[in-house]
Amino acid sequence: MSFVPLNAQSILGAWETQTTTKEGQHIKGVVIFSKRYLVVTWYQAKTGEFLGTNGGKWVLNGNTVTETVEFDTDNSASVGQQLSFAIRFSDTEMEIEGMPMRWKRIDNGAPGALAGAWLMSGKKSGDVIQSRDTNQPRKTMKILSGTRFQWIAYNTETKKFMGTGGGTYTTIDGKYTENIEFFSKDNSRVGASLTFDYSLKDGDWNHSGFSSKGAPLFEIWSIRK
Repeated sequence: MSFVPLNAQSILGAWETQTTTKEGQHIKGVVIFSKRYLVVTWYQAKTGEFLGTNGGKWVLNGNTVTETVEFDTDNSASVGQQLSFAIRFSDTEMEIEGMPMRWKRIDNGAPGALAGAWLMSGKKSGDVIQSRDTNQPRKTMKILSGTRFQWIAYNTETKKFMGTGGGTYTTIDGKYTENIEFFSKDNSRVGASLTFDYSLKDGDWNHSGFSSKGAPLFEIWSIRK
């Protein structure tokens, strides 16, 4: 494999790897790099059983990624710390220091219209939009590549992780469809597809439809700076 020099733009998108444990469990790993935020998640490839996730803000210097951790299900003590690791890749594959497996590119940030890191900034209750301060420690973030999505609820002050879910998505003719591959709180939701209306207004993502429990929802998401 011929590796190319790294730059922040070329690493954007989603990557996946698969491995088998000594016990014969088939594990899938997915990492999404948005412009400033990343998330890495592991789950059972066959059942979708959630195993763990971590992520936060990242910068690239040469071939070294430095991550400021905002959530980590395996080690909450790492929240707020900076972790650095070497990385290199070709057009189709990536290697991360300390991990023996290679990651294969899923997409480069296309074709979905919502690639980026978003924070929930508003929610409708009845006919009233209730705004949410995106600077508070308690956050609900959604990171999307061109084909993959993941939401994460967490608190950077208490270092508490509340939940996550993710999989693939499409944006076609004003419809945003999520296909759930893992869900930390309720594994029975794995395999479900949910379709919502979406639009971009003044840079915000307006998202409406029905939740996986059938409840009506209207959410506003703002791109994370």
